[in-house]
Amino acid sequence: GLSRPPVRELLRQIAAEGYIELEANRAPRVAAMNHDSLHSFFLAAPLIYIATTQLAATHATAREIEGLKAIQAMFRLAIEERDVENRVLYNDAFHLEIGRMAHNDYLLPSLRRLLIDHTRLGKIFYRHPTTDDMQRDLELACQQHDQMIEAIERRDPETAGQLVREHFELSRRGMAEYAAPQGMEVALAM
Repeated sequence: GLSRPPVRELLRQIAAEGYIELEANRAPRVAAMNHDSLHSFFLAAPLIYIATTQLAATHATAREIEGLKAIQAMFRLAIEERDVENRVLYNDAFHLEIGRMAHNDYLLPSLRRLLIDHTRLGKIFYRHPTTDDMQRDLELACQQHDQMIEAIERRDPETAGQLVREHFELSRRGMAEYAAPQGMEVALAM
């Protein structure tokens, strides 16, 4: 029910934000993730996650914290049920809610962009059947979410920032191990 000019303007806007790529005489397509974009992601992600979590610890309301706890309950259920799709989506929702709790109009758009790429990466790296090691890491991630909530409730931005730093490192390590696994040991008969 829309005319073409508003649709074109919207496409130009989301292309300017880096979500899609526009080329003449071609359909719009989701922006590719290449080495440069991955490098930028891994540099920016900890900064944005830490800043939003620390601000959430400063500005969150009791009602917002209760909403975060509800999202965390769904994330925990997805981990227990080994539901990859919902695990990725509820992790995204958890961190987006923290971003909203930060009450910062400058950081929230950056966090949203970051979460889109983090979700894209999560669906790539975590779509395979969960191993026991991965399940342990996911249970640790769930515990870290609980600890972040506690730090936000205590209004402790320093601890909240340290926890999200450790949480992101857990995610980064899992992605790195998937992308560059250790080689297999080969027994040599001598």
